[in-house]
Amino acid sequence: MPVAERARSGVSLDPIESWFASRGWAPFEFQRETWRAQLAGRSGLIHVPTGAGKTYAAFMGPLAELIAEAEMDSVEGLRVLVITPLRAVSRDTEAALRLPIEELDLADRVSVESRTGDTSSSVRARQRERLPSVLITTPESLSLLLTRDDASIKLGGVRTVIVDEWHELLASKRGTQVELALARLRRFSPGLTTWGMSATLSNLEEAARTLVGVGVEPVLVGGELERPVNVETVLPREDDTLPWAGHLGLVMLPAALESVETDSDGLPAHSTLVFVNTRSQAERWFNAIEAARPQWRPVIGLHHGSIDRDDRHAVEAGLKSGKIRLVVATSSLDLGVDFAPVERVMQIGSIKGVARLMQRAGRASHRPGAPCLIRCVPTNTFELFEIAAARRAIEVGAIEPRVGERAPIDVLSQHLVTVALGGGFESGAMHEEVRTAWSYRDLPREEFEWALDLVVRGGETLKAYPEYHRVVAGEDGVHRVEGKRLAQLHRMNVGTITGDAVMDIRFKNGKKIGFIEESFIDKLRPGETFFFAGRTLAFERVKDLTAFVRPATGRTNHTPIWGGTRLPISESLSDAVRDAIEAARDGRYDAIAEPELAAARRFVGTQVKLSRLPDAGETLAEITTTREGTHLFLFPFEGRLVHGGLAALLALRLSRLRSATFSTAVNDYGLELLTEKNYPFAELLSPALFTTDGLAEDAVESVNLSAMAKTQFREVARVAGLISPSQPGAPRSMRQVQARSSLIYDVFEQFDPQNKLLLQARREVLEKQFERSRLGRTLRRLGENPLPVEILNRPTPLSLPLVIERVGARLSSESIAERVAKMRAAWDKE
Repeated sequence: MPVAERARSGVSLDPIESWFASRGWAPFEFQRETWRAQLAGRSGLIHVPTGAGKTYAAFMGPLAELIAEAEMDSVEGLRVLVITPLRAVSRDTEAALRLPIEELDLADRVSVESRTGDTSSSVRARQRERLPSVLITTPESLSLLLTRDDASIKLGGVRTVIVDEWHELLASKRGTQVELALARLRRFSPGLTTWGMSATLSNLEEAARTLVGVGVEPVLVGGELERPVNVETVLPREDDTLPWAGHLGLVMLPAALESVETDSDGLPAHSTLVFVNTRSQAERWFNAIEAARPQWRPVIGLHHGSIDRDDRHAVEAGLKSGKIRLVVATSSLDLGVDFAPVERVMQIGSIKGVARLMQRAGRASHRPGAPCLIRCVPTNTFELFEIAAARRAIEVGAIEPRVGERAPIDVLSQHLVTVALGGGFESGAMHEEVRTAWSYRDLPREEFEWALDLVVRGGETLKAYPEYHRVVAGEDGVHRVEGKRLAQLHRMNVGTITGDAVMDIRFKNGKKIGFIEESFIDKLRPGETFFFAGRTLAFERVKDLTAFVRPATGRTNHTPIWGGTRLPISESLSDAVRDAIEAARDGRYDAIAEPELAAARRFVGTQVKLSRLPDAGETLAEITTTREGTHLFLFPFEGRLVHGGLAALLALRLSRLRSATFSTAVNDYGLELLTEKNYPFAELLSPALFTTDGLAEDAVESVNLSAMAKTQFREVARVAGLISPSQPGAPRSMRQVQARSSLIYDVFEQFDPQNKLLLQARREVLEKQFERSRLGRTLRRLGENPLPVEILNRPTPLSLPLVIERVGARLSSESIAERVAKMRAAWDKE
């Protein structure tokens, strides 16, 4: 009988209760509820605020089982598997789990280790022979464990899987990867229980079912424990004027620094995390803080995913010890890392989503029941509305749902190769196993066989190329991988995290500083300086996909810009923003006690004088003619991605009514269509433009779907294993990866236009680039809303940022600043 099937009812929780008491703690009821459910063999989701004690809620039930087993003998083999989305989180999780084991004198019988990309080769070698009792790992490292030919033996003793930050994994292909891995583990260990931990979710039941799989009724564990989230805003000083567009926000630097409490030495008095939205913004803000407060240099740090691991670890250690008191960070410090000393959190720029703001706020005062404070620093006037809206959304609990992927074929194809390496599989049994993963519960046998054929012979189109014959069906009907090179290639490219090709940055002595995207380095000339990882560097040369640099002096405004950083605002936040705008329009500042709306009075006054502000149930359209042509500005306040799809769709439908060529621009608040002078926008605007009839066909026709799908296909092909960026000896450059994926795409499009990977790439373009389902909801709302149209002689404060968005790519920042200054002067004069 597998270990996981042993009866759990006789296990006592007394040692756990005693350990809590020895530390002067009393377990919360949600923790005890979880332990009881675990020992009853149930699976489920723990959903309580950040810092409330989820880790010990999830771990102490399995630890009670380990204690019972250890009383008889030392624990042999892996019993508890903890999956975390970030390697940085694994270090803190390991320390938290070791604590009770050591204090209960179990360390000689119960072992705890991590296995991530940061794990040393010596530890990995030891783990190949013997896994610890408790293993903390990432989705990618778990998949690598499943490629071992003895995976069923090494992983067959797992009783419990704990998935940390499930909300972060859920709505991505990494979450789907975890679902498939869990289905495999349940095959190895039929009595396996699965527990997720999350702090910011609204669709709890769906999230829990996605985690525990088909046929399991999940337990939802919540807590009465509250951690109030207090949202404050660093308002502009009276002599400052917030820009009405832009995102870096350095104009707010003096006010932001003044809000940081200092001690008698003039240093930050509290450990503070300063969150920004992009790595480029992190570099610029760190540089600006260092220049404005040079005396802070020994106690401030910079943290983002492109900085070398050792430097990131040093910053994390400094935060914990108190040596570093202020860190500028991206989402690399969003999750789970337990920085108990952190007392203050600051958010620079758009908050993007309610759950995201709550997650970041939860980094402060990371203790059960302790209220958390986050100070928001707007980088332009409109973000004042966002902050006020987010505070109200938090008060009423309007948090965004997270939804899993829908049976992606590329992830399935990769998983089939993984399992073929890990002991092999029989086709029928594997199809049944995959269908126990929630996202694949309705997977037809035909689609499964298509994915299987892809990994066996490259599908119908690529069957002539041996490199795509990765899996072989043996005479016994078991599918396996034959050949060490194919196995090595697969292991080197396991995972669903994709992005632009990067290269290492190193000094001439070989010391690594981090990594950077090829596209940025390609634009540099030898000797040109740029700012990275808190240093001014001079580029020298590229060799073997490594950029060599030297330290430089002086200041530079040249900062790397990484792709994939322009997140849209969420649907929940969009709803709240529309309500906040209506409140500001009606002058309800005191009634709703929002200082941000009061600070936006000048913006509101100018907008109302020149045009109007819509109420929450209207969609404002502004039409103006300039020397560039006739502009239509439309303001649904639905986020950048929806507006991108909506702009393309409206351009198509308007051109059918009156032929024209349109230029477009979008931001989180609205969209612009620009065409020839005297185009009759006012006559053509009607609810019929927003119909959802024929939406799918019009969406395909309105954009260059083939070109966009070709770009998306690179990610799909990489995950499916048709291209392998990582190669034994040397990685492929981005040009090589692009060329290879482009060639495969062209072959599929010409000879197999219904190829399921092609169809997936097209679907992902529509869903991810345009948020297709949200676009449909937006169209229905716009079709029902009143559509006031204002005919104007110049752009307004609402529409000017869209003009800047469109012309920004071809004008210098100085030219844009001059244009904005002239426009504001004209408004003030009126």
